[in-house]
Amino acid sequence: MTDLADLSATDLAAGFRAGTFTPTEALSSVEARIAACEPLIAALYAYNPEAARAAAAASSARHRRGEALGPLDGIAVTIKENIATKGVPMPLGTAASDLTPAPADAPPAARLREAGAVILGKTTMPDYGMLSSGLSSFHHLARNPWNPALNPGGSSAGAAAAAAAGYGPLHLGTDIGGSVRLPAGWCGLVGLKPSLGRVPIDPPYIGRVAGPMTRTVADTAVMMAVLSQPDRRDHMSLPSAEIPWQALTMSPKGLRLGLMLEAGFGFPAEPEVREAVIGAARRLAAEGAEIIEMPPFLTPEMMAGLDTFWRVRAFADIKALPPERAAKVLPFIRAWAEGGASASGLDVYHGVSQIMAMRAAAARAFAGIDFALSPTAPMPAFAAELPAPSNDPARPFEHIGFTVGANMSEQPAVSINAGYTESGLPIGMQIIGQRFDDIGVLRLAALWEKLRPAPHPWPRPDRAG
Repeated sequence: MTDLADLSATDLAAGFRAGTFTPTEALSSVEARIAACEPLIAALYAYNPEAARAAAAASSARHRRGEALGPLDGIAVTIKENIATKGVPMPLGTAASDLTPAPADAPPAARLREAGAVILGKTTMPDYGMLSSGLSSFHHLARNPWNPALNPGGSSAGAAAAAAAGYGPLHLGTDIGGSVRLPAGWCGLVGLKPSLGRVPIDPPYIGRVAGPMTRTVADTAVMMAVLSQPDRRDHMSLPSAEIPWQALTMSPKGLRLGLMLEAGFGFPAEPEVREAVIGAARRLAAEGAEIIEMPPFLTPEMMAGLDTFWRVRAFADIKALPPERAAKVLPFIRAWAEGGASASGLDVYHGVSQIMAMRAAAARAFAGIDFALSPTAPMPAFAAELPAPSNDPARPFEHIGFTVGANMSEQPAVSINAGYTESGLPIGMQIIGQRFDDIGVLRLAALWEKLRPAPHPWPRPDRAG
């Protein structure tokens, strides 16, 4: 029998409705999984089993009365620690934080709590979310359940590790350059970066979104139906829209799919990664889609400008700290941020202008296609102890070429498993859609989910070896 910890949110909700099992029983299974795996992968922060048990008991009572709040009522969920939950400090991954408890739930957390989801706690991230890694000066080193010697990716590191290990079906991350999609790809998950503003968040920022990390497309969709509800605290949020999140059917016939195998800067895609994405494109072509060779739309100049802007922002944040706290920031992040110390106003202006250049280039590139297919990352998961695949603060973003453009262009993009390396590591494929077509990328992901070969069993790091 399948462990309740490994059931999808849609299957759990069906079981709750039928009375086959209760939210309390499902949570008990998740707690056992956490007890077995957490010492190995270090995914959680502020784990609160007592509060989760109380929430599960209340949900179980609602289900008995036939008064469930909706499809997420009683489903276990984790929330990335930089999304505020009332009464819990937000260290932002760094030992430099002052650990003041958050006064209120941020919009995504509020929507999940209102929907009756059972919040297990928070998940870990690297310092200020500026690494595609589980390395942090505050949290224990997060590791990849597929191979704990490797990285889960980041910055939604703990969320990806928790999802792959089976800490319940629903996990919430954030993404400003790939921080949902990169760890999703490296951990074999579905990771959606919605259109900017589709999921209200506080505080909002250029390119920053919150998005689901799950094992199935259907679970991502059911989560989006809740997360996309309006909240006026996000002054960059989109108008409320009636989106049929559960209508995931799509025909491949006549679709024009751009195949983008080069990012335009940074590391080239490794052979196994390229072949997995090419194989997916061929399978979709066999079903009637038209595959169009798509050149990269980003350039090294664009990324250099964005890097400058981000460095200056990080330098300003760290410079504002008392010296004793600033000294606690991860050395890799401090070294990277120092690169912004000498930037002039013209440098910063040029950096910001490159965001607009990315938007314009993306608009041109997507004029003749419906969706783009690309690798999520150029390589499979890397060593757990490294801050980034380059391990070089002068070149920290060589691996985000395929993902960062969609942040700056505000387009929805999802990572979904496309296959595995010879050694059994997941390979992510990214699907990028037109602006605001969040349901479209999920529909194409759901189509690929049906067409792809059977995925490998989910990892159990506690049983490895």
